[in-house]
Amino acid sequence: MRMRVSLTTLTLAFAVCFATPAWANRFSFSTGSPDGKLGALSRPAGSQGLETETADDFVLTQATVVSGATIHGLIATGTAVSSVARVEVEIYHVFPLDSDTVRTPSVPTRVNSPSDVEIDAATRDSGDDTLSFIATQISTFTVLNTVVNGINKAPTQTTHGDGPATGEQVEVDITFNSPLYLPAGHYFFRPEVQVSDGNFLFLTAPRPITSGTPFPAGTTDLQAWIRNGNLAPDWLRIGTDIIGGTTFNMTFSLTGNTIPEAGTPGQANCHGQTVSAMAKEFGGIDASASTLGYSSVDALQDGIGVFCGQ
Repeated sequence: MRMRVSLTTLTLAFAVCFATPAWANRFSFSTGSPDGKLGALSRPAGSQGLETETADDFVLTQATVVSGATIHGLIATGTAVSSVARVEVEIYHVFPLDSDTVRTPSVPTRVNSPSDVEIDAATRDSGDDTLSFIATQISTFTVLNTVVNGINKAPTQTTHGDGPATGEQVEVDITFNSPLYLPAGHYFFRPEVQVSDGNFLFLTAPRPITSGTPFPAGTTDLQAWIRNGNLAPDWLRIGTDIIGGTTFNMTFSLTGNTIPEAGTPGQANCHGQTVSAMAKEFGGIDASASTLGYSSVDALQDGIGVFCGQ
């Protein structure tokens, strides 16, 4: 028997199909909680000294809009949490991408390091309002070792660290006012924190990951790296090169949404396919912008353009 389906029924079915709940493709990644083993300097250049960058890796198995992050660090005892004055985040590919592969390096190896330069379109800074943050004091905290000054070119890279430290553990919750839209890939996350009257020591987390998010099958959780203005564009492995005989992760987390049917960057139909995928996933392009954390549909369209390489 032939069935007649009303237009209303078809419309409702279409709406249900294209109104997938926003949580259906949520993305989250975490390395776990601080382990108390080490704090590594991560600060911009300024009155405290050279720019020093600490980075750790993460993997995206699908195109992903990253809307937020959390980091844990140590500031000096007695320092007010309000002294956390600025936060900048950079994202790096893994070497040899974005790197000069023919120059002579000043470090033992560049294999599995962050690239020489960051992904420029993925830099976010509270100084230009592309990110906002809230810093919260957690508790007094002690680390067994630190890396602050002993960041040297080979062959004097193994300094064994700068010794233990006790201070105030702070959690910095970051919102990307302009979210990061990244293709599937292996990346390094590099936060940098300016403290008005001291330093920010990025805290380590267990490696291998114990209470956080396991890396996808077939990928490797790389160890944390560091560099300062004298070493750049090279990086040193905090554990293997500087401390010796060990490896570290850093304490951070990322949140956002995956876009499973996004277009392929560089392809002519990337933009249109990505808009269609988002509209399908979130129930329309307006809802996509709102759910993903973009300030407007125009801002989302700009983000898709950057993602697609247009």
